[in-house]
Amino acid sequence: MGSTPMSGLGLVRSNRPVRLLVTSRAVSFVGSSMGLVALLLHLAPTGTGIAAVTLLLLCGDLLPALLAPLTGVLADRVELRRLMLACEFGQAAATAAIALWLPAVGILLGLFTVRAVLGQIFQPASRAAVPTVVPDEQLPAANAALGFGEHGVAVLGPVLAALILPAVGIHGLLLIDAGSFLLSAGLLIGLPKMPATELGLQDEGSFLRHAGRGLRAVWQTVGLRVVIISFAAVVAFNGVDDVALVFLATGPLGSTQSGASLLYAGAALGLIVGYAMVSRSAAAWSGSTMLVVGYAVSSLGNLLTGLAGAVVAALLLQTVRGLGIAAQDVAATTFIQRGVPRALQGRTFSMFYGAIGLAAGVSYVLGGLLLNATGPQITFVIAGSGGLVVAAITALVLAARPKRPGVGPPE
Repeated sequence: MGSTPMSGLGLVRSNRPVRLLVTSRAVSFVGSSMGLVALLLHLAPTGTGIAAVTLLLLCGDLLPALLAPLTGVLADRVELRRLMLACEFGQAAATAAIALWLPAVGILLGLFTVRAVLGQIFQPASRAAVPTVVPDEQLPAANAALGFGEHGVAVLGPVLAALILPAVGIHGLLLIDAGSFLLSAGLLIGLPKMPATELGLQDEGSFLRHAGRGLRAVWQTVGLRVVIISFAAVVAFNGVDDVALVFLATGPLGSTQSGASLLYAGAALGLIVGYAMVSRSAAAWSGSTMLVVGYAVSSLGNLLTGLAGAVVAALLLQTVRGLGIAAQDVAATTFIQRGVPRALQGRTFSMFYGAIGLAAGVSYVLGGLLLNATGPQITFVIAGSGGLVVAAITALVLAARPKRPGVGPPE
């Protein structure tokens, strides 16, 4: 029997497991963003600052993405609450080691990679947990609330880091980051147990064998293949804005570093507003429509940012981009939750986030070359145009896809 859809805020208020999960993610992400600021400030002044910062970002995104087919198996074979707790405790230990030691760059990157891999394991587990604590019709609102906790509230991290840094220093920020993982784990203890699906004799096999089955299942399911590939393609085009915004602000727009910071805040503001809007109106949209509209809006925001003549205009357009990112995130997550059996959700989400990490790495490298060759304005126009092309192709493919029971969200 179904229940009346409610907003994400309504779910957080009325559903204790959702409240605990969203709050734990908000605490963890705020701490992580503070910790990342601390590490960037620690590495930047070193003799190999540029290379060290670049390697740090690649260790955070690219290396865990390469392990995605394997790490996703854990979320399908291990009880989810226990797995998430283990990941949070592991990340707390790795971060505390960095904070207390501040080792040489190579060892620091190794510890950061361990932390990033544990985060990669946690992410699909948290998404696979959502359908176990809310009914199907509440999935979009729950995903919007979770996205708000992870990406919306996390904007507070850099602000808090700037305020606290003079008093506590790099070590202190990293210790606060480690403590945030422990606080998150304390909240997760209150979740109900979420057992993995029992394996039949025909499903038993090695870890690698299960990873291979997950890859085949995703590739053979047209709807999932379209969602994962299209999402990664949009990120590959648009992810370069993380690199290009500062050069756009301080170059053609003639602003300062403070102006560049405002542009980064624009996308964060859009995410906050976007998740709030999606949580209230998701029931009125089909999953496919929300996905394509999200791609188009986020990409159009970047394209028009390249044509903006002032920081204020670029700020508004980056806010629009954030609205689109929120919509596409909720749509893709709900698509997977509704279209994939619980026994495969961990592997599917892990490959989804792994593909995004790989796409982000490609975008940083190729987008950086494009930025160097053409400048920030043309880079934004090309990035946004490419994303719009992906949105159009995705719309055509999803419209032509035969509707099969159990694959993708109900239209």
